[in-house]
Amino acid sequence: MSFISQIAPTDQVSQLINLLFQVAYPLFFIIFLLYGNKLQVRTWLWDIEKSLNKLKIMRDKTKQITIDTLKDTGKTSDDMMARLDRMMEFFLIEPVSLDPAGIVGKLDHLITLEEERFKEDIRLITPSANDIQINNYSLSVEVAAALNTFYRVVRHYYVQGKRTKSIYSIMQLQMSMPLIMEMAESYSKAAEAIAAGQPIGDAAGAMVAGKLMHGMPTRKVAKDTVMAEVPMDGRALLVLKAEGPGGTVGKPGDGIVNLIEERNGKIAMLIMIDAGLKLEGEKSGEAFEGIGAAIGGPGVDKFKIEEVLTKYKIPVNAVVIKESMVESISAMKKSLIDGVDDSIKRVRRLIAEKTKEGDTIIVAGIGNTLGVAQ
Repeated sequence: MSFISQIAPTDQVSQLINLLFQVAYPLFFIIFLLYGNKLQVRTWLWDIEKSLNKLKIMRDKTKQITIDTLKDTGKTSDDMMARLDRMMEFFLIEPVSLDPAGIVGKLDHLITLEEERFKEDIRLITPSANDIQINNYSLSVEVAAALNTFYRVVRHYYVQGKRTKSIYSIMQLQMSMPLIMEMAESYSKAAEAIAAGQPIGDAAGAMVAGKLMHGMPTRKVAKDTVMAEVPMDGRALLVLKAEGPGGTVGKPGDGIVNLIEERNGKIAMLIMIDAGLKLEGEKSGEAFEGIGAAIGGPGVDKFKIEEVLTKYKIPVNAVVIKESMVESISAMKKSLIDGVDDSIKRVRRLIAEKTKEGDTIIVAGIGNTLGVAQ
């Protein structure tokens, strides 16, 4: 009997626990059915809010870096702050595409106006700055404006989702936040590289051209774009890049067109070198080859290049240096510098294999030439 008396209370406790579980489980299931989505939405909103606060900090930090940079040739004033705020909210309205004829010319005109407007505003607040500094300041403001856009767009969908309680819009935003934050962090790092005048990953193509033309006399062939004639193995290389070391991509489309027209289309080959987006798992800095105009952007320069190449039936080869989107706007890594040297070897091999002595070849280094001189 003593053994049974010791066991009985334990059995009663076990039965009580089992009873509680039997009651709690369906109750929990009912609560989950009724309020599970709301709890999930609150969790997502909490995650988005944390990321939004980080975006705000990055935006403010980048803005302060820009202000500190502008102060080198200007002075902090209410006018500078107000003008910088306006520039960070600046926008471009793309031309109507219902009738696509002539749309490239319209887009080119608007992009040129946008660049000139940025530089004019910067000159007003930094009157003693030279052209190189103006280009760097313009690039710095563009980075600050990009981070401001990230913050405003994320805040819009966050507030909208919180107000409407739309689970699908909140879910989509929360799922996109890792990619958005990765891009935002790279822009934040880019601001520091620009302030220091360091080359960024997108300068890889310009660096190839810069090394090929180093020590040779240069001349302008388009706005913010220079070229140098470089002899190589009995050929004449017309090496082209944006004018450095200021932060600009120049007008490579106009430059290539002008060089080809100057020589009445007597160009044996065009070689274009640019940074290209690598796939996940691929090694940064690897160079690979292809056919076509290797140039990004809205397509204006690419259109001009393809038009003149088609007109004169000029072959075009491309050498692209693999890098991630984050690397393209961050300070250049050693792996990308190694890729520049590999690309030069590939350019030399293409020239040796695809052309003959006496030929004229255009070699265009595409990309932002920040920190890369001629």
